[in-house]
Amino acid sequence: MSVEKKPNHSSEFEVDSTHNSQHSHLHENDAHLNAKRRNLRALDTARAAATLLALLMGLAVLGTTGHALQAYNSSSPRDAAWLSVWPNAGAFDVKPTVALVAGASLVVLANLIALTSHHRFVRAKLANAHAHTPLTFSAPFVGLVAAIVAVILFYVANRSATADTLLSWSCRWRHLATAHPAPQFASLCRASHAGVDLAILLIPVEFLALALAGVQLKIERYTTAYAHARKTPSPVLS
Repeated sequence: MSVEKKPNHSSEFEVDSTHNSQHSHLHENDAHLNAKRRNLRALDTARAAATLLALLMGLAVLGTTGHALQAYNSSSPRDAAWLSVWPNAGAFDVKPTVALVAGASLVVLANLIALTSHHRFVRAKLANAHAHTPLTFSAPFVGLVAAIVAVILFYVANRSATADTLLSWSCRWRHLATAHPAPQFASLCRASHAGVDLAILLIPVEFLALALAGVQLKIERYTTAYAHARKTPSPVLS
């Protein structure tokens, strides 16, 4: 009388469980992968700090240059009572200040979007759409280009030998005492200079944020590929 042997399902289950457990703890025990993940967290924190600094500087540029532009618009030669305050339109160019205001607005918008992407809920949504990493790289790029273009346009227009700008005119008459509601040229001169200086300083800050985003993108791709390779069993061993 022969006895039929039943397959040892428990042994196979134990082997599969052990195999899956090894794969589940593989990444946790990988010192190289963990080091890369720590580097990513550090880079993400540094990039967020650079983005926040760029946002604050962009707001400062927008505030100072916007105040100067608003002061000019409120007392421009269109009002007959202020014909002697500013030169006529042919001898005055307000485009440099407008360029700084527009550039600062783009910088603020780009960095606000970049900071919003750091929120856990937004990051999860963007990660599902594979848009988080491209967004974190494109936002500082837009901010950098906006800052560079604004500064270049300012200096190109400000070098005119025939037309004054808001900066040159207000600084020329900064010692002139004017009564309210006439514009305070000394205050406008300081605000215009501060806006230009901050816009120049904004360029290396945006470049730093862009460089950090580029390094982060490179390490993220490497880490993803490395983790996938570690998770996939070798054909030779299988």
